[in-house]
Amino acid sequence: MTDTHIPLAGVLGNPVAHSRSPRLFHHWLTRYERAGHYVPLHVAEADLCQVIRTLPSMGFAGVNVTIPHKEAVLDIADLVTDRAALIGAANTIIFRRDGKIHADNTDGYGFVANLRQKAPGWKPAIGPAAVLGAGGAARAVLTSLIEAGVTEILLSNRTRARADALRSEFGSRITVVEWVQAGNMLEDATTVVNTSSLGMTGQPDLRVPLDGLRRDAVVTDLVYSPLQTRLLREAEAMGCTTVDGLGMLLHQAVPGFERWFGVRPVVDDETRAAVLG
Repeated sequence: MTDTHIPLAGVLGNPVAHSRSPRLFHHWLTRYERAGHYVPLHVAEADLCQVIRTLPSMGFAGVNVTIPHKEAVLDIADLVTDRAALIGAANTIIFRRDGKIHADNTDGYGFVANLRQKAPGWKPAIGPAAVLGAGGAARAVLTSLIEAGVTEILLSNRTRARADALRSEFGSRITVVEWVQAGNMLEDATTVVNTSSLGMTGQPDLRVPLDGLRRDAVVTDLVYSPLQTRLLREAEAMGCTTVDGLGMLLHQAVPGFERWFGVRPVVDDETRAAVLG
């Protein structure tokens, strides 16, 4: 980086004003004394292709992508990583020097990095994982759990057809459990993950019975507003190791920041405090 070229990056979504990513990137830019700016970009679906193809000429090195554009950007990109193709969505766009638009997905990386940091004793291969929800976030979680060595995944979703579709796509490691039986699948699980929006501020609570949770289970919730969901509060009270969802947001941003601004940032307590304000 030179004084004549200050890289730009941002987060692209609709809506996007709620995103914590600008606060996160501002913290890292300040900490590492990097020239650059990171801005929220509110983009309508009809304008998505035009905006993405225009950003490089405006000085953007890349963008993060959030709802509802994570699937659509795959059709715009010139290059798509294997993991983004498998997940069926991208959250990171890199504008390469050769003019190519490169799409990647770092959600799975962020999920596992958060678990390994906050639950250092986590051993993915010692038992089944129970996953609640079968939306876009679940695809990244399933991919990363399989890559980490989990041999059996119990999957439950309010709409069974969506869980069945993931079973068909991801294979025999996944067993679909009816939503009304979701509490029962926790009895054998050493890793429990809520990938649904249940428990998020403004959404209904996650009503799955938790009395079957194992005391040695690692329990994580992708929801980070609030930080302590009912799932995490009750799991902690039962003696489980719990991991909130904020760390996934922080860790998934690491590869993009490194690529766009030239230094690999550290996720620590100071980072969390800066994002929480």
